[in-house]
Amino acid sequence: MQYSDYILYMPNKKSAEKELRKGAKLKIYNSKIKDNLKNLLKKSKKAIEAKDKQASELVGKTLKALDKAAQKGVIKKNTRDRKKSRLHHKLNDSVKT
Repeated sequence: MQYSDYILYMPNKKSAEKELRKGAKLKIYNSKIKDNLKNLLKKSKKAIEAKDKQASELVGKTLKALDKAAQKGVIKKNTRDRKKSRLHHKLNDSVKT
């Protein structure tokens, strides 16, 4: 999507117009990061359920992506911690059984 797709109104001031452009660009940037996170989480969960050998590597990549997303402010820190914890629990449970 282009950032012009998110513009719903035309602001009166020049600074408001710039903020609107910035917000639209950030929304696209954040949505790409979130989509990447969702895909990594899905792949990690599938690999864990399938007891794939590369599951731990995939989980490592996912955890790194979660940390980066929280660092950049795309997701909140508590959300990151919750997702990391649940993913670790799933991985540890699959290793035990």
